[in-house]
Amino acid sequence: MNPGGAVILYEYPFNESIRTMLRLEHLFKRMGVLMWREAPVDHHYALSTLFEVLDVGSRADIKSDLLKELDRFKLQFEGYRGNPAIQESALEQVLGRIQTAHDALHAQPGKLGQTLVSNDWLMSIRSRISIPGGTCEFDLPSYYAWQHLPTSQRQADLQRWVASLAPMYGALELLLGLLRDSGAPHMVAAPGGQFQHNMREGRAYQLLRMRIDPTLGLVPEISGNRLMVSIRLMRPDADGRLKLATDTDAGFELALCA
Repeated sequence: MNPGGAVILYEYPFNESIRTMLRLEHLFKRMGVLMWREAPVDHHYALSTLFEVLDVGSRADIKSDLLKELDRFKLQFEGYRGNPAIQESALEQVLGRIQTAHDALHAQPGKLGQTLVSNDWLMSIRSRISIPGGTCEFDLPSYYAWQHLPTSQRQADLQRWVASLAPMYGALELLLGLLRDSGAPHMVAAPGGQFQHNMREGRAYQLLRMRIDPTLGLVPEISGNRLMVSIRLMRPDADGRLKLATDTDAGFELALCA
């Protein structure tokens, strides 16, 4: 590992529920960057990202999954009460955050983004935004006019639309933070560019996290299930094709999160 230097973090989900949550987190972070920029084109892509959030969220009952996982963590942390190794005030703070996120999400009616889906103007943009050039001024003149509004007004609109998703994002952010904190990172070696690990019996891991020094010039290919994890360290050639780095005995940091 590069002491004091930057590393690249890769995450790999072990089930579809966590995979969906990671995709949503990725989209929310991108939207958070784009909406605070000033150019109309950035706000166009912020809206496009907002529609991607709706698309990903509609493929699964993400609300139910988040509530279930928050309940699981709440039960787990309540089991630490009375443990002399656990600071009681910190424990109560975490439990309070879980309960607050759970209550806010549970109180939100309907599915993810229901209020946005009922907005005819937004849905007219959504229906054309995936068509190449489908949001030109002659296709959507009202959207074209919106892009010429003052920056502050466009940002206020974006904030208002995103606010309807705040309870879901708050629960998502808290849950993924708790999950990531559950893994203990340690250094491992990959002789000949390959690493395999048999999972601990009876432990249902949900997320793998690995950090690797970018100066090694290696890209991990990760696969895994409830029984085993396999990581192959690949080196891109001049055309970007990946080949196993059999000449490398590299190390990286690994954490398994349950």
